[in-house]
Amino acid sequence: MTKNKTQKPSTEYGAEQITVLEGLDPVRKRPGMYIGNTASEGFHHLLKEVVDNSIDEAMAGHAKLIEIVIHKDNSATVTDDGRGIPVDVHKQTKKSALETVLTVLHAGGKFGGDASGYKVSGGLHGVGVSVVNALSEYLRAEVRRDGKIYTQEYVRGKPKSKIKMDGKVPSNDPWQQGTRISYKPDTQIFSVLEFDLKTVLDHYRQQSYLTSGVRLKIVDERSSFVYQFYFEGGLISYVQQINRKKTPIHPPIYLTKIVDNVQVEIAVQYTGDFTETMLAFANNIHTPEGGMHVTGFKSALTRCINNFAIKNGHVKESDKLTGEDMREGLTTVISVKLPNPQFEGQTKAKLGNAEVRTIVEQVVGDGLEIYLEEHPKEGAKIVEKVSLAARARIAARAAREAVIRKGVLEGLTLPGKLADCSESDPAKCELYIVEGDSAGGSAKQGRDRKFQAILPLRGKILNVERARLDKMLANEQVKNLIIAMGAGVGEQYDVSKLRYHRIIIMTDADVDGAHIRTLLLTLYYRYFVDIIKNGYLYIAQPPLFRMQYGKDVHYIYSDAERDEIIGEDKNKSWYVQRYKGLGEMNPSQLWETTMDPQNRVMHQVKILDAEKASDIFETLMGDEVAPRKKFIQTHAKAVKNLDI
Repeated sequence: MTKNKTQKPSTEYGAEQITVLEGLDPVRKRPGMYIGNTASEGFHHLLKEVVDNSIDEAMAGHAKLIEIVIHKDNSATVTDDGRGIPVDVHKQTKKSALETVLTVLHAGGKFGGDASGYKVSGGLHGVGVSVVNALSEYLRAEVRRDGKIYTQEYVRGKPKSKIKMDGKVPSNDPWQQGTRISYKPDTQIFSVLEFDLKTVLDHYRQQSYLTSGVRLKIVDERSSFVYQFYFEGGLISYVQQINRKKTPIHPPIYLTKIVDNVQVEIAVQYTGDFTETMLAFANNIHTPEGGMHVTGFKSALTRCINNFAIKNGHVKESDKLTGEDMREGLTTVISVKLPNPQFEGQTKAKLGNAEVRTIVEQVVGDGLEIYLEEHPKEGAKIVEKVSLAARARIAARAAREAVIRKGVLEGLTLPGKLADCSESDPAKCELYIVEGDSAGGSAKQGRDRKFQAILPLRGKILNVERARLDKMLANEQVKNLIIAMGAGVGEQYDVSKLRYHRIIIMTDADVDGAHIRTLLLTLYYRYFVDIIKNGYLYIAQPPLFRMQYGKDVHYIYSDAERDEIIGEDKNKSWYVQRYKGLGEMNPSQLWETTMDPQNRVMHQVKILDAEKASDIFETLMGDEVAPRKKFIQTHAKAVKNLDI
């Protein structure tokens, strides 16, 4: 298909395009209401607000270069070559448009509809650069418009002086027009005052994929690090990057069209994997809970591939494939850009515009139909892939029903090895998944029987990264765990039926224990991700050492902690016992160190970045050996407590 370029709005961009909604005073009093928190997330959110303005200029077709500089004192400067924030007087505020944007909450060129400065904007999910100004020790704005340089400086949101003209732009200056914002986050506000380079790079790499043709440069003066993102291929490049460790079965399919001022861009590619990867965005804002753009895509995909399969004799009319079949092994990136996005919920994780569903369905339906007609060989490969998924689904359903039937025949008997708790309220119940019968025996004797259940696993469970649901359900260890949890699996999975709201993986502190833990994490991430999202999954941290000097006993969780105690009391002859397995601890020790809520150390499993998590699981547990070898070589030196 021919790629349509983003339609440019009117180039008229002056003070009349700036709409004012409300004041700025509450920001310093309650910063968490505006940026989430005053820790790392909120600290990095300030940068996001500033860069969003530059990305909006790029999305509107007015900027091609954005530069982010992190200075040695953890202040930052963001420069773009867009039109520059207007500097003429705003009729409503009687101040310059620049000062209005920087001192009035929700003031900007994004709130006035079609006559405003932007037809589409990503900044609407935030609260504007005025919040950055309010929460910064100082902020300096420099605007280059019509060959002139205008500047204004602020201290904690208050202007030091009126806007002033600082001369003309030198003819040899590469930044002939645009906006430059320099700011330093306020030490009175934030508990975290350092940029995490990886966090910055990850976010703006993603934004670069979504804003193709724009060069985004990141300079970290703290380490002399310079990085540039430029993706001519946009979403195609994004899909290829996601699938770089997988085995694609056809080149990426790219669909794009503008309908009723809504731009739709979609890139899809099937791989040999069993899991689906879908990333959806509205005005460059990630919508992890989907929404109307995702609904429209799924509907059109299912209809088009079924029609192609039936028309070409690959599938009978009576054996239509399901949406679930269509999406096995599919990597999709959906990006829609629209004038007035309606996001659902406080986190704006879901797009609610009903008209977008129809538009996306039309674009995907028309585009995919043409692609399949013009590429019959690729179409046949896709149908073969989804048909295999359908056969596996039928086999998995039979296996699952066999599990359910067995449960009914046995009166819903729980696994024999499960030592259940007496409490019936899931919110109060814990399930310890324990490695081996020996550790299981100690855990059963040491636990609090009222609220702690123990399920020992024998050896290593199935690697579900390489197995479909039918094979997974045939594995006794996995099946026992599924029955014990009580929430079902696959189509019948319902997290509200989970019998325990704390599921704790407790394995030995050695290589085998780490492998078992990784296998279990893979299982939960691929098949029970809601358990992780709801905060129900934990990893127990048993002690590595028991140190004793006379009656003085310490349980130690790291080499550094052990060395610190020995260093503090160099004259004492400590007896140090290294625990290689949970079974080496007697029941009272296991309770005291690892299971007693008053003393234990546990890590809650979280998904901070689903795409990154999926990539790591693919590396560690997938079929491709080369990425796993590279990962091991890269991180081998960082491994501690390695038993050989």
